[in-house]
Amino acid sequence: MIRLEDKDYGKVAEQLRSIPINTLFAQAVLTGQVRGTVYADNAENPGAFYIVNPYGMSLLFGKSGDDDFREALKNYLLNAGQARQAAEWLQAYPDEWNFFIAELAGSEQNRDRKITEYSRINFNFDRQTYESAASRAVPGLHTIVPTTKEMFHQLSGSVSPKNFWIDADEFLGRGKGFSLIEDGEAVSTAFGAFRIGEQLEIGIETAEQARGKGYAFHVSMALIEYCLRNGLEPVWSCRRENEASYLLAQKVGFVPTIRLPYYHLQA
Repeated sequence: MIRLEDKDYGKVAEQLRSIPINTLFAQAVLTGQVRGTVYADNAENPGAFYIVNPYGMSLLFGKSGDDDFREALKNYLLNAGQARQAAEWLQAYPDEWNFFIAELAGSEQNRDRKITEYSRINFNFDRQTYESAASRAVPGLHTIVPTTKEMFHQLSGSVSPKNFWIDADEFLGRGKGFSLIEDGEAVSTAFGAFRIGEQLEIGIETAEQARGKGYAFHVSMALIEYCLRNGLEPVWSCRRENEASYLLAQKVGFVPTIRLPYYHLQA
């Protein structure tokens, strides 16, 4: 696995765009939305790639790779010799790579369960479902405002804008977010986690003390409305085991379309 320099990212972009699954998190690395890492099998004429978004999501794709690449990949996935410094959530395309990972996950080499398989769901947006949900919403029920620079820095939780953008200015210029205010604090926020072209992928974080009140629904609807007003396509993906996100997606207008293997790589 050879680490590519930023100047070589153009060798990756065209092949990445051809993949028929949601890869916005990987594209965000290539476009500089975040500072990630890109590995390949060959620096001059790469065909197999591994992209790591600093949020902890990674993508393996391309041709099968040579023996050296596959051996280095095996060590990386199993974290042999501390090849990785952090845990990751990995997707792979095409299925040849999923077969490779599944075989490795089931082998004696994975006796410490460094690789565990889950599922990830891609959704398509259905405007009719969204409009039906919007018609049942009560205007003014909650105070929802655009997410500010101050909120960008203050919001905590694993799914917060500062974990997805280089800085607040870049987020405010391209990411957009809406926050629900309770007792003077932003307790639930829906925001653009990844923005590539005219697609905006939704991320949501609700403070623990404010969960179970339906706040995520209201901020999600606000962000989707913003997308539709500004010619953007709202995008949603989540781990199938995240039942709350899976059900909320369908409530606000998304339809499950693709189910993918999703591998948790322990550090």
